[in-house]
Amino acid sequence: KEIALSFSVKSRSGQGLNHPLQEAARKKLWALENDDKDVCTLFKELSARLVCIQAQEDRFLLSFKTIEEIWKFSTYLALGYVACCLEHLLFNPAYWLNCALVEDTEITVTIDEDRMATMYLGLLLQEGNFFARAVLDVLTEEEDEDLKLYKNELVHVKDIGHDAKWEGTSLSTDQRGLVTVTAIEPLPHPFYQWFLKNYPMTCGTATQIDGSDSLQIGQGRCRATVDHRRTEWDELSFCKGDVIEVQGFLIPGLQWFVGKSVTTGTTGFVQTKYVHPETDEQIRKSPVFFSEKEVASFLQVPCNGSETHYSSLLCELAQTDIASVYRLDGFEPVAVFSQTPSDAVVQGLKDGWTLQGWGRQATNNLPTPSDSEMSTLDGESSSSPTESLLLPEPDDLDDPKFFIDLNAGHMEDSDVFDPILSFLNQDGYVAHFQGLYDISFSFLSSTFYGFSNEEELVLYLETSRNWAKKSHLAWAHVRICFLLGRLCVKRAKFSQARVYFEEAMSAMDKGFEDLPLLTSLYTNLAAIYLKQKMKQKFLSVIGKVAALMAGLPGHCFSSENELEVMLYILREAIAAGNTALEVRASFLVVRLFLQLGKYDEVLPFAEHLQFLCAGLSSQGSGALSLGTLPILSYLYDKKYLPHIALASARLYSPSSTTGAPTPIWKAGFILKNATKLLKVQERSCSIPAVACYYLNCAQAFSHEKRMVSTERALCAVLSKMYLKHGVVQAAVHYSNRAVALGKVMSEEEAFESSLSLGWMYALNGQLEKASEMMLGLLRSLRQTDSVTQDGVVHNLLAITLKGEGQVQKSAENYLWALNKARETGNKRNQAVALSNFGCLALSCGANHLAECYFLQAVRLYFEFQGGDDAQMELVQVLLWLAQSRVERSKSEESKLFYELALAVALMSRNVMSQLHAVESLCHFYSKVCPNTDACIVYHEHQLSLAQQLQDREMEGQLLQVLGQLYQSLHTTRSLKRALDCTKQSLRIFIDLGETVKTAQTWLQAGRLYYQMQEEELVEMYLQAAIQTALKPGELHLAMNLYEEAGDVFFNGIQNRQKAVEYYRGGAVPLARKLKAMRTELRVFHKLTELQIGLQNYEKALEFATLAARLSVDVGDQLQELVAFHRLATVYYFLHMYEMSEDCYLKTLSLCSPSLQGAQEAMYYSRVYCRLGNLTLHKLKDEQDAASYFLLALAAATELGDQAWQGKIQEKLAQICNASQWNKGTRGWTTYRARWLSEGRHAV
Repeated sequence: KEIALSFSVKSRSGQGLNHPLQEAARKKLWALENDDKDVCTLFKELSARLVCIQAQEDRFLLSFKTIEEIWKFSTYLALGYVACCLEHLLFNPAYWLNCALVEDTEITVTIDEDRMATMYLGLLLQEGNFFARAVLDVLTEEEDEDLKLYKNELVHVKDIGHDAKWEGTSLSTDQRGLVTVTAIEPLPHPFYQWFLKNYPMTCGTATQIDGSDSLQIGQGRCRATVDHRRTEWDELSFCKGDVIEVQGFLIPGLQWFVGKSVTTGTTGFVQTKYVHPETDEQIRKSPVFFSEKEVASFLQVPCNGSETHYSSLLCELAQTDIASVYRLDGFEPVAVFSQTPSDAVVQGLKDGWTLQGWGRQATNNLPTPSDSEMSTLDGESSSSPTESLLLPEPDDLDDPKFFIDLNAGHMEDSDVFDPILSFLNQDGYVAHFQGLYDISFSFLSSTFYGFSNEEELVLYLETSRNWAKKSHLAWAHVRICFLLGRLCVKRAKFSQARVYFEEAMSAMDKGFEDLPLLTSLYTNLAAIYLKQKMKQKFLSVIGKVAALMAGLPGHCFSSENELEVMLYILREAIAAGNTALEVRASFLVVRLFLQLGKYDEVLPFAEHLQFLCAGLSSQGSGALSLGTLPILSYLYDKKYLPHIALASARLYSPSSTTGAPTPIWKAGFILKNATKLLKVQERSCSIPAVACYYLNCAQAFSHEKRMVSTERALCAVLSKMYLKHGVVQAAVHYSNRAVALGKVMSEEEAFESSLSLGWMYALNGQLEKASEMMLGLLRSLRQTDSVTQDGVVHNLLAITLKGEGQVQKSAENYLWALNKARETGNKRNQAVALSNFGCLALSCGANHLAECYFLQAVRLYFEFQGGDDAQMELVQVLLWLAQSRVERSKSEESKLFYELALAVALMSRNVMSQLHAVESLCHFYSKVCPNTDACIVYHEHQLSLAQQLQDREMEGQLLQVLGQLYQSLHTTRSLKRALDCTKQSLRIFIDLGETVKTAQTWLQAGRLYYQMQEEELVEMYLQAAIQTALKPGELHLAMNLYEEAGDVFFNGIQNRQKAVEYYRGGAVPLARKLKAMRTELRVFHKLTELQIGLQNYEKALEFATLAARLSVDVGDQLQELVAFHRLATVYYFLHMYEMSEDCYLKTLSLCSPSLQGAQEAMYYSRVYCRLGNLTLHKLKDEQDAASYFLLALAAATELGDQAWQGKIQEKLAQICNASQWNKGTRGWTTYRARWLSEGRHAV
């Protein structure tokens, strides 16, 4: 089964489709249809299987094989990941560099939810083992084996092969029996199926948790509706009308909540059925499921990575070697994405593009150095430890410590235990108790010392317990029992732990003064009851446990076993349909899993929590944002799901909550994960374009917070990114900002930033500004002894001066830079300086001198082991050297350097360098030193590079060229290869929507089939070419294609008559419709020539006559001459010799009176010879023939061709010998020719 996923690209501001982007996305899909590897990888990560791409409909066809796949995909769809991932897939760097466009654009995806639900249900039934909810009461048992059910009760059903009834197990009563299929309905969300199967419970359903349709959680005050006297010490007594203040949350569906009597000031459990909101103003019901402190602590989980980590990452990316490494003139890899439209980006900078929530982009309002020193953000310090999730850290970090003295004499002395008993007997909670309650058992090292093993500590605590009982120290007694119970749990002695916990509970009478202790006791007891399957005891406490754990914010986990209790509460919330409790329980489960470091297990719960929160937000509930996305981003990154991790981080909106990840964290995380998705062509740029918008957000944030160092790093990163993508103006903008910030920081930072800005100016053609900046930097270096920096500035100044045309000054600065590099012994800088000298010499036409410098540079490059940048420079220098040799006509030497450049590029595995080298070799073997075989070899390699770069347009063009090269070999094998290349390019051009190229490629395929003599396919491809042009109404293109299709037959030797239908039936009507007279004339010429070749002289006369008339209308004398010449030829073949003679004379009259050159003399001579032969042999007029031959001889004399003159003289001699001249023929012949040409009766 398949399901369609459709997408549309919308504009937020326009509130409708963004048609240009939609079309761009569709074109990208066309390109991906034939190479869907990236799409398959993406959907595999999204837990779906790609069936096919339907680009024309803007959709994908997907399939699912398992319930887990549907569960994962539907979750990702609901969380917005699918739309984000499609944005990564469909848009190119030009889109991501336009921040305003990114901010305004959103992709919406739609899927048939009913069909997906049907697929889900089908897979459940196929599996035959799932959880369902009763849709009606089944109270009467038709048979003894039937199961009694109540409406909405959960039941686990299994297929036993019976059509009408399945085996069911009630989750409430654990009873088994047969269930009618029509009485149940599977749980709709796959998460519930997975959760209930993987975390089964055995204690049935608690009556203290009910379902609730309300999402409202109560906070504030309520009023008692009845009198109540407590039956347990922990319950609150109150009278009707008393005002009770809710402690924490009052969650609908729970039997209990913790309340405080405003009248008496006491705190205890209150049943929700006994109270009613006092007034709408005094009790606030809202969908706020988390307190601000909970959110803050939740967001500070160490796994997310600290702000400092990502700030350091940005600083590393901002580093540049411009202050130590010379730059090669004309070689900055800014053309990797040459098609990036920078106008929109630059216009956005000019307009002062703003980021929502972070104010205007950086202005000139710079912080002072004192601001800079004080600009450390809380987020930049290291993350708080795991304990920050539990309780506030104590103000005094020096906790009291107690020495464990097990001396027999001391054990009987109560004074020995006074310190520990006094410490533990304090009323209520104090901060020093945090170590006693936390899940890490930190009291073992922070509170007690001097014991060799835990058995000694247990003995010490047992003795302390006895003294506490004897001394009636209730709080000390309770806390010691609690510690003993925890130690037993740690050693898996659950029965003994239960005894201690129950003793603590029985001794407690003021538990609400130490809520963390009370909560820990209840939860630990409940966990043990659950583990030991003590159903009655467990059900008696779970209601209060749920009120404490879910109702009180900031719960402190003290045991891993509490997880089972939380999972039970979550299951009950699901069973009861209590969404509010489900959210709270999911939140606590996620917190505990994270605290335990169980990152693999937490992911489904974290996704479900985000799913629930997203659902509430979509309902417009205004719930406090929890911020699960940063944690999810980390978890996806840990599982190496880069697309989803990137989508999750992009969807996270930084908030002002204390400790929440900032835009700097977001930008750093996106940079880290986006790098994993880089294509080959982007790998030379370590800063992916997809991070541009988020880097800008981070830059605006750091400016607002006066974080000078971070803002400068971000500006430098943005400048590098824009430069690598060819948007030099934007790079200049951010370099300017970095210079201003660098001056605030230090001289070193200011120098490096200024140097980068000067280089940007030079690349952007702002040479005057670049020179001014370099001269200023040179002046600043006079007081220093930095030789390398001095050389760097001189080298950049020389490049700038060369651009300004100041050759002499440029050479002086290059020489200075070269000497500085030699002084420091830096061979790379020496090589760059020599190469720049070579470029300067080359620009002056001194090729020999340039070669000397280039050769010296090449030797230096080979002497040291450089990195990728040095290898790219070497390739460029070798290409310059080869080109210089070409200009000096040294083809063999130039070939050697071209091939050496390619070899270096291959060794360094640099795709872009290989591409540049192989392009030069292709040009060399096609234009300079033609060699078809070599040209094919290098074009094939260039094709493989284009495929690596995933540049479909380049790939299509190269396939087209390769097809033509193979065609030129004229062998059966080469024609087949040419056809294969042509068909591949055809598919690409169709995918790219290139109408003209597609049509031309259809036509080329038809030509190849004609050459291969596969006649049945020729016309099919030719018609396909024509139809490609006619469908979009490209009439000019269709007219040219009709003519070219006719040319296929016209220029061939088979079926030449088929050219007529393309010429006469297609090209001529379109030419007349478009008033393309020259095209029409050209086609008539071809038709005339074709009919002459086919000996259809009557048809030829028709077309020749039309051509002659049309040539007169066109007004082109040359075309008229050609038309009448061809018409004369047709008359000759039709034996209409006088008309032929007249037309020949007409052609001669169209020539200039005086001969214009050798070609015209030859034409005169040959036409007069033709006329002489015609009148002599056909018209039998010897006198006219002699006159024509004399004129031909005169033209031949002008030509100076002795052989040709000899042939004409022989003709004249024959005429002279045959008859004697009795009269002057000259005037008569002239008169006759004039009469014929004036009559033009045949024409």
